[in-house]
Amino acid sequence: MESKFLQDLNPMQQKAVLHTEGPLLILAGAGSGKTRALTHRIAYLIELGVPPFRILAITFTNKAANEMKERVRSMTERGGEVAVSTFHSLCVRILRREIHHLQFGNNFTIYDADDSESLVRACLKELNLNDRQFPVKSVTPVISRWKDELVTVSEARKQSRDDARQTVMADIYAMYQRRLVENNALDFDDIIMRTIELFTAMPEVLAKYQDRFKYIMVDEYQDTNTSQYRLISLLSKGHGNLCVVGDDDQSIYGWRGANIRNILEFEKDFAAADSHMGPEPPAGPGAGCGPEHPVGPEHSAPVAVIRLEQNYRSTQTILDAANAVIANNVGRKQKLLWTDKGVGEKIEVNIAALDLQEAGYIADKISKSVAGGRKYSEHAVLYRSNAQSRLLEDALLNANIPYRLFGGVRFYDRKEIKDLLAYLRAVNNNLDSISLTRIINVPKRGIGGTTIARLREYAELSAKPLFDVLRETENIPDLNIRAKKITEFTAMIDEFAEYARGHNVMELLEHIISATGYLEELKAGKEPDSQDRAENVGELVSKTAEFVERSPSPTLETFLEDAALVTDLDRDSGRDDAVSLMTLHSAKGLEFPFVFIAGMEEGLFPTYRSMNSGAPADLEEERRLCYVGITRAKEKLCLSGAQARRRFNETVYNAPSQFLREIPAELIFDLHRRTRSERVLTVKSLENLKTPERSLVRAELPEPKNKPLDFAAGDTVEHKKYGAGVVRDIRPAGADYEVAVEFPGGGVRKFMAHLAGLTRVQRDTE
Repeated sequence: MESKFLQDLNPMQQKAVLHTEGPLLILAGAGSGKTRALTHRIAYLIELGVPPFRILAITFTNKAANEMKERVRSMTERGGEVAVSTFHSLCVRILRREIHHLQFGNNFTIYDADDSESLVRACLKELNLNDRQFPVKSVTPVISRWKDELVTVSEARKQSRDDARQTVMADIYAMYQRRLVENNALDFDDIIMRTIELFTAMPEVLAKYQDRFKYIMVDEYQDTNTSQYRLISLLSKGHGNLCVVGDDDQSIYGWRGANIRNILEFEKDFAAADSHMGPEPPAGPGAGCGPEHPVGPEHSAPVAVIRLEQNYRSTQTILDAANAVIANNVGRKQKLLWTDKGVGEKIEVNIAALDLQEAGYIADKISKSVAGGRKYSEHAVLYRSNAQSRLLEDALLNANIPYRLFGGVRFYDRKEIKDLLAYLRAVNNNLDSISLTRIINVPKRGIGGTTIARLREYAELSAKPLFDVLRETENIPDLNIRAKKITEFTAMIDEFAEYARGHNVMELLEHIISATGYLEELKAGKEPDSQDRAENVGELVSKTAEFVERSPSPTLETFLEDAALVTDLDRDSGRDDAVSLMTLHSAKGLEFPFVFIAGMEEGLFPTYRSMNSGAPADLEEERRLCYVGITRAKEKLCLSGAQARRRFNETVYNAPSQFLREIPAELIFDLHRRTRSERVLTVKSLENLKTPERSLVRAELPEPKNKPLDFAAGDTVEHKKYGAGVVRDIRPAGADYEVAVEFPGGGVRKFMAHLAGLTRVQRDTE
């Protein structure tokens, strides 16, 4: 009898569910129902008799993990026993039980980005380093990348021997790690790195979790970095029942450390012999973490690969455009999206004269769509850079269109929330000097920066934790009246810790707010946002109440974990009827009936950096980002750009994006089927427009002179702002020419030749 979990699946999804043993790569195109295939595969394994607690499913966001958990629970009675988790949540659970093997306390604190920066700042001061030469915002990403690549302090020092600046960076890294240990704290990158260190140092601990998780599934595998790859390699080694799901065409987080080669070379890395053994990981953290990953045994059998290509989201026209664009990438696995939803409308391309007009066009299209009966929430405007949102916001406001802007300040990053969380963290772990330093004078209690610096210095000289020093104020000279205030502060933290033993986290938070007078100080403030901040405090209390109601273990420790593991990838989908404004990166995983992609211009999308880096992989990632944007649309896709855009108080002239030229002309709505007043252009018609027609869409711009250039590649030309530069490339762009000019110390910039007024200075005679 056929399993009920195979019903309502297409043939390739069924194949993915039925393949239960050995390594499996599911190449799941955009909108192809991968979550459905994954959840049905989990339910099918349980139906076969696999104990649910031996199944591990890993995804990247808490939101995705919770949705998967609920779907599995609704499908099978024991679905709630399956371990569905993010990478970081999984590792935190393991470390809470096992980190004592690494000389940490099990009540360790998890530092967020601000805490990490504070600690780096303290390390710079201790090392007598100038933060202008070593800016905190530059140091922290280096440390983060080292950890993602599993580079230890000793390995970082080896790699940096021939580079004086990198040698100093390695010294900062060493002190930073030492201070984390002293604070009994992990930063976000440590969570996976320390788990790998634990597994490497304690094989018996690794064996326990290898035995626990016999079937492992990883979603969004194309987004994994080196440390995540290594973690999965270790856990799956032995049984080899590893199923990864992903789409190499949606790998868009290279700048975060994601390594596309993980999915491109999965078959090579996890090739299975008779024993289904996975790849042999490197010897320890930091070893073997270069571009070459370890591979499976020789003469191994091929890994199973299943392609999910049927799309359930978009029309065939939208999919054809996405297929055509992504086909220009070389580093990819072949797949072709298709649908039975019908052809759908053609893609509309609008090249406006000015960026203001582009924004106005988008607002006008949304207004007309809503007037026709659609909701505002069915529309999304995507863009490459956050800086583009201002004009779009202005246009929507002027048209009285409600909108939601994604990418603002995260709830847990707001000052009042971080202050109260710091109190909770200090109660949970009084070794956490970062949290103690943050709250010792919040609300104000007369313990200023100079006193805090003296306390930290005394702690360093005496080699004692900061909280212990706060208890010894009689031994620290010149504290005067502040000694009493410090003693009162430590007594208050001790009282909070005692209170926490008999109360839940919501009751503890309310007690802290009341005892400190934090909310009263906020309400008494004269700042314009005081009321909003007070409401945020109330929202935090509500969140703790919800946590107590829903969590099986509503402890202070687990609440702090939940708060620490919420990332910028965990978006609130929102229920308001409003247009969504967001970057293309933020749009991944979402879908909307109507999608606008703004700023389709050379230099903006793709970026100048990707076009001129000399690394083809950079431009390919931009193209994958375009593919992601296109495939967010279900019914209608509009691509727009501007011939002239204000940037840094100057007018920049850009050619249409090369990605537009990669879409077949027959998929694009033609200008001649529209009225001139609507100013909608295809790329082909834009390039072929004659001067009178062209003036319709560029009335505010000087008309380019359609005449030959008097310079060529290699010549030196003059620009009125940037001065003299060397011409590196010239390309036709309708009635003008796109010219790439390299300026001394200013990099390569692109201009429309006649509009920018470029003039030849010197002809290349070589």
